[in-house]
Order: sequence, then C-alpha cells, then structure tokens
Amino acid sequence: MVLPHFEENLKKYAKLLVSKGINVQKGHTVLINVDVDQAPFARLLTKEAYALGAEEVIVKWADDEITREKYLHTSEERLTNIEQYKIDESLDLIAKKASRLSVRSSDPDALNGVDSKKLAAATKAASLAFHEQRIATQANKVSWTVASAAGAKWAAKVFPALATEEEQVDALWNEIFKTCRIYEADPVKAWDEHEARLLTKAQVLNDEQFDALHYTTPAGTDLTVGMPANHVWESAGSVNAQGEDFIANMPTEEVFSAPDGRRIDGVVKSTKPLSYNGNIIDGMIFTFKDGKVETCSAEKGDDVLQHLIWDNDGARSLGEVALVPDPSPISQSGIVFFNTLFDENASNHLALGSAYATSVIGGTEMTQDELAAAGLNRSNIHVDFMIGSPDMDVDGIRKDGSIMPIFRNGDWAF
Repeated sequence: MVLPHFEENLKKYAKLLVSKGINVQKGHTVLINVDVDQAPFARLLTKEAYALGAEEVIVKWADDEITREKYLHTSEERLTNIEQYKIDESLDLIAKKASRLSVRSSDPDALNGVDSKKLAAATKAASLAFHEQRIATQANKVSWTVASAAGAKWAAKVFPALATEEEQVDALWNEIFKTCRIYEADPVKAWDEHEARLLTKAQVLNDEQFDALHYTTPAGTDLTVGMPANHVWESAGSVNAQGEDFIANMPTEEVFSAPDGRRIDGVVKSTKPLSYNGNIIDGMIFTFKDGKVETCSAEKGDDVLQHLIWDNDGARSLGEVALVPDPSPISQSGIVFFNTLFDENASNHLALGSAYATSVIGGTEMTQDELAAAGLNRSNIHVDFMIGSPDMDVDGIRKDGSIMPIFRNGDWAF
C-alpha cells in the first residue's frame, strides 16, 4: 500500500462509520458484515465500537470464491431451504436492536456464469426467510449503515488501466476516502454540513407535496411517477426507533422518497450498469403502465433481469425515487464503480420493489397492509438502478396541474 497516510486514514474511516454511521452508544449490540479480505479493517471497526461502549460486536464474514463454489455445486433445493437457526438468530438480533454495518468490497462479477434461475431462487428464499429483518431496517427500527472497502477484484474492474493490483486498490481506497470526506480535517463536521445542505432540498420538496414527478431525457426516458399523499423526502440523516441518529449510506448524495406504486406510466432507460447478485446488468429499458412493469430488457444480463422482475413479488413496481445532481462529486469523478452504493450517488435513480416505511408520515407504525393502502409498494426485494444523466429534466406536478422544475440538465432547478 503506497497511498499516503493510509493507516491513519483507515482509522479515521473506521471511527467515522462507527461513530457517525451507525452511531454506537453504550450497551449497543453491533453486527458487522464484511469480506474476509478486509479483516484488518474489521478489527479497527470492532475496536472503535467497543471503545464507544458497545456491549457485543458480532462479525460475519463473506468470501466471493467460497460463495461462488457454493452456488455452483449446491443443489437449488438445499440453497432455498433456509435453516431455522439462521432465522432465529436474525430475530434475536432484531430483539436486541442490533446496529448493522455492512462493508461491501465484493467482485461485481463474482457470480457471473452461475445458473441465473438457481441464483434467483436462492436470493428470493433468503429474502422471504429474513423478511422481519428487512422490515426492521426499512422502517428504521434499528440503525444501519452500508459502506465500502477496496477489494482487489472490485478495484481491477473499476481501474483496469492501472498496471498493478496495488495501484488499483490504492486508487479505489482514494475514492472511498474522498467521497466519505475522510480527507477533511474533521470528517464528522464535514458530514454534519453535508447533511444540512441535502436537508434544504428535501424540505422544499416536502413543502410542495407534488402529486407526481415527470422524468424526461433526449435519449428516450419519458416517465411519470405518482407520489402518495403525505410522502416524506429524506436525505443523508436518519433516526431510529430509539431516537438515535445514523447515516444509512456512506457515501450519499441523494434526496429520496417513495412513489405511489399504483401510478407509474411511461418508459425509462438505465444510464449506468447495475451489479446485482454477482452479475452486471446493463442497458436496461422498462415500460410501465398503471404502476407495473409491462416489458423490460437489458443489453447485458437480461436473463438475470428477467428473473429479478418476474420471480419476485412486487418487483414489477417501484419503491423509491431518488434525486442526485449530476454535478455531485461522485458523478464528476467520471468513474463507473459497478457498485450500487457509489453509482446510485452519481445519478438519479429508482428502485424496483419495496418502499421504505419512513417515506410516508406515520409509516413506521403502519402494518404492511396499511403501507400498501397508502401506495407504498411491498416486495421481498429492493434493487436500485440508475437513470440520471447530464441532460435529464425532472418536473414536479402539483395537484392543480401546475408544474415546478425540479431538475434542469441534470442539476437542481431551485
């Protein structure tokens, strides 16, 4: 590692994720999901969490090569049979209000070539088995943060022109540190200021309470998305059910809400590749009518996309609308990260599947049926895909039919 002051900055990053990300407090239980190649970073995270008073830190390891071998050689029947002890452990962590930190560094192509039908079936089975965990995080019952670390194969995908693995990994760590504000003298203060800037945009949108959004681009996107009554636009900061602040995504540049999943019509085209289930999906086109996908296709990874859409309940509608200006730092880097956490924060994006309960006033106390009645799509999946571009316009349509420009040429119009 030749990146200047790497160890110092890695410690700052660990401290930021634990203190500002999941905001560890005395007595907390902390769950860290991390790849085995990031063991030194996991040790730093663990030490920081205990230093802040965590009662217990649980680390769960993942490994791309082992995961790939599992999917290649284990039967679909075994893969879709989720053992009860795993479900019980998940329920126990929810009962303990465990904070969840996921550190992603996987190879975006890790499962390329695995039978897409088997992969889709296993993913769906796990999603259904751990639905209580998904509901808890989407309703902010617990604190959760998704972050990244520089894995060698991921770095090689992002920086193929660099000559050595060391240079590639250094370059990716540099982007992670930069976008997470680690190079600032006081990263926590820098995040506080960033939160405040995003919140001003969210407040304007909340005050307007648009009836619908209209997305257009010269390339062919022409999509109208209805918005539910009493919807809430959120930004970087979140608050869990215990009244504790946390940051769900680091980095983040978005202001987001949920659409009315019953009122979506038109055509939308993706503008960046999507890494999903260890496969790359690119060149996607969706046609919506009355809130549902009527047709979809992809230039790459179409079989994976078709299984995603047609094999999962609620996957034919949308659960999130998110606004990210093209001048955002991640977009202006010009880098395609093949990682949703980064790429979604370089681009306006939508999410197939379930909406967050926090996206409507009082939603965290609603039942799943009540959320659906309010217009929030319910599903066993939530998959973001990027649609933004430097020439995208977005209009807010009020109930009286009047229009307010929200985006012009890929940037905020207010």
